[in-house]
Amino acid sequence: MKNILIHLRLPFSFFLLPVFLFALAQSPNPDSIKAWWIFFILHFLLFPASNAYNSYFDKDEGSIGLLETPPPVTKELFYVSWLLDIIGLVLGYIFVSQWFVVYLIIYGFISKAYSHPSIRLKKYPVLSWIIVCLFQGALTYLAVYFSINQGSLPNSAIIPSLICTSNLLAIYPITQVYQHEEDAKRGDLTMSRLLGIKGTFVNALFWLGVSSIGYFIALKPVSNFFIFGLMTFPLMSFLVIWILKVWKDTAAANFKMTMMLNLLASICLNAFFGMLYFLNH
Repeated sequence: MKNILIHLRLPFSFFLLPVFLFALAQSPNPDSIKAWWIFFILHFLLFPASNAYNSYFDKDEGSIGLLETPPPVTKELFYVSWLLDIIGLVLGYIFVSQWFVVYLIIYGFISKAYSHPSIRLKKYPVLSWIIVCLFQGALTYLAVYFSINQGSLPNSAIIPSLICTSNLLAIYPITQVYQHEEDAKRGDLTMSRLLGIKGTFVNALFWLGVSSIGYFIALKPVSNFFIFGLMTFPLMSFLVIWILKVWKDTAAANFKMTMMLNLLASICLNAFFGMLYFLNH
């Protein structure tokens, strides 16, 4: 049971929380009850189920997200991943909407295709990078926004959803940057392996620049954009310092630094979107 809980990687949901909070903060009149149910289903059922399923088929021996030394997997992990998915579908249908259930089904299928040996999207670096970032970013943002705003989805929601994807296009390859050896053993050419260690960071800077333009357009009034810059300054400072270290020695692209970046990014973005929600409501 302990190993199963470890492989659910529940703290990893904190890294994905900014997408939910961004949708909540941008919502004009959110349904608070549905918002709480969506928060629970996403971060305690859907995402952990995905983590467990992927861990079962990957059978990692080296460091993976949040686990420096992952414990061995068992068949029970496979069953638990499906159980969490089913519970999420039932709760989503009862407390949210049928359209949210459609999102859960699509997301669940894509996350399973990522690691299942018969499909294994993970083998295709560009395709998996785009699909994962679209589904964890834009699709999740739009599903949350649509579900907590009485089925409303205005054009103004498009740019924030794309910002979520742009952020992930930057950060997702960085989460793979320390796994090159482990991925090479399985024959997985991840996006980070394709880009190379230094290329992974160049890619991150480009997409974070795109996100900054998006934030400038989406965050109203403009003062919110400058607050965003102030609150994410520690994150960008850390990233720049890390990049300088990697340029001197690629061994600096390690598990510890990657997890520190993920944690700092989550703290900065969650704090900003939480503050934005209270400012907007």
